[in-house]
Amino acid sequence: MPPPRESGTPFDLPPPEPEALAHGERVKAHIDDAIAAAGGRIDFAHFMQLALYAPGLGYYSAGAHKLGAAGDFITAPEASPLFGRCLARQCAQVLVQTGGSLLEFGAGSGVLAVELLAELERLDALPEAYLILEVSADLRERQLAALHTLSPALAGRVRWLDAPPDHFHGVVIANELLDAIPVHRFRITDADPCELFVVRRDDGYDWEPGQPADDRVRTAIGELQQRYHLPPGYESELNLDAAEWVRDLGRFLDNGVAFLIDYGYPGSAFYHPARTGGTLMCHYRHRAHPNPFHLPGLEDITAHVDFTAAAEAALEGGLSVLGFTNQANFLLANGLAELAVSPSGDVEEQFRLAAQVKRLTMPGEMGERFRVLALGRGLGEPLRGFALRDERGRL
Repeated sequence: MPPPRESGTPFDLPPPEPEALAHGERVKAHIDDAIAAAGGRIDFAHFMQLALYAPGLGYYSAGAHKLGAAGDFITAPEASPLFGRCLARQCAQVLVQTGGSLLEFGAGSGVLAVELLAELERLDALPEAYLILEVSADLRERQLAALHTLSPALAGRVRWLDAPPDHFHGVVIANELLDAIPVHRFRITDADPCELFVVRRDDGYDWEPGQPADDRVRTAIGELQQRYHLPPGYESELNLDAAEWVRDLGRFLDNGVAFLIDYGYPGSAFYHPARTGGTLMCHYRHRAHPNPFHLPGLEDITAHVDFTAAAEAALEGGLSVLGFTNQANFLLANGLAELAVSPSGDVEEQFRLAAQVKRLTMPGEMGERFRVLALGRGLGEPLRGFALRDERGRL
C-alpha cells in the first residue's frame, strides 16, 4: 500500500471504536488458540496469515473498510483514474498480440477493474473476459458494487474465480498483492540460522528466536546470509510463498504477460546492510507503524517485495523477465502526460490532474518506491511501459 506518514509509535494511532476493539479481541483469541495448539509459538508467516486472512476474522476477511479515505490506505487506482488508464494502454499492447482475457489477482475495491475495462473499450482492445481471483468475500461484494457503474455489456465480461486457471493467455495483473503475502522473519546470528517466532505474553505478543522448524526456511536464510553478507544482528523478512506464487504463473500462463506492481527493491537493496530491521510495516487509518502485534485483525500488515527473488522464481517457472522499472517511468511511457490534460481546458480540473500526477510519480510519493515487474511468454515485441527506462540489470 502507498507508504503513508509514519507515526512515532503505535500509540499515536487513533483509538479503534468499541465494536472494532471487540472484533480485535476475537482475532486475538483465534491466534491464541493457534499458538497453544502449536506448543506455545508459531512462525510469523502463520501469525500474519491468521491476522489477515482467518475466515470471518482476518483483516481482509472481515467487513471493515480497508481502502480509500474511510479505510487504512489508498492504492494507486484509488488515488487517480490516470493509473488505470495508463495501465490499460500497456494491456492493450499485449492483448492485441495475444488476444485472450485479463486476470486480476486481488482486485481490492474494484476501481482498477472499472478503469481498465472503460479505457480498453475506448482503445477497442477489450479482453474476451475480465477474470478476478479474490479470496475476500467482503471485497468481492465491493467489487461487484463498483462494476455497477459500467455498462451491462462491460460488467457482463467480469467473472470471479476461486483458484488460478489451468491454462491462460492474455494479461495478468497483480497490483499490491505480493506485499500482503505472509512472510517469515529471521535474525542473523554467529551460530545457525535463526527464525523469529511469535509467542503470547501477558501484555500481548512478542518475538522469540529459535531454530527454523522448516528446512526451506533454514536453507533460505543461510543462502541470503551468504549472498548478501548479512552481519550478526541483522533482521529482515523472507517471502517463500510469494516466490512460489510467481513460479506458479509459469504453470498456467501459456501466452501473455503478468504485471506485478508493488513497493519493493531489488535484492541487493532489500537486504542492504543499512536496512537492519527489515521492511515490515502496518497500516491503520492512513498511518504507518512497525508493530504487527498492536492491532491484529484491525490493521494491514505488509512487507516490501524482493523483486530479485520474484524475477528468479519466474525464470524457474519458465517465464521471461520482460521489464523492470519504477512506477513513474512506467506510467509516463504509457502516456500519462497526454492523459493528464483537461479536455475542456478547465483550470480547476487541470490542477486536480496535476496533483494526481504528482502523487503517482514523485519520488516522495508513489513514483519511485513502487515498481513494475513484467514477466511473460510468447510476446513478440518490447513492452511500451519500459521504453523510458528498463532496470532489469539491477535485479
